[in-house]
Amino acid sequence: MNSGLQALAMFAGSLTGSILLSLGQAIVVVCVCFDMVRALSVPRSHRRYVANTVFTTLAWPSILICGVSVLIDAASGTWQDVAGGVFMMVAVTFRWRHGGDEDSWWKGRGKKLATWFRTRTAPRSVTAPAAA
Repeated sequence: MNSGLQALAMFAGSLTGSILLSLGQAIVVVCVCFDMVRALSVPRSHRRYVANTVFTTLAWPSILICGVSVLIDAASGTWQDVAGGVFMMVAVTFRWRHGGDEDSWWKGRGKKLATWFRTRTAPRSVTAPAAA
């Protein structure tokens, strides 16, 4: 076994690792619950708007948390947990990628955030003072 994966599995067995994994799994559960609310809500309602916004916000962290959990389970050799984690990761990814016609706070924000980030990180051109 790779020593990095072994260290990751040992960290997951510690108290701190267990607390972090529990918090991560709580984020995944909240994400899935808001996806269910989104699926059962009336289209164009405020409830669906809020549920879609929360789901869209938590989708990436949930996918990453499931990926780390799958790596830890693979390093530990618990293959049933690996299969369950991969299923959750694929299910959240599928729901996130195929729910694009919804209205949420993030709709249209991607380009605005990218433009803002580009203007903040672009190298500034410094003009040299005029020679006397």
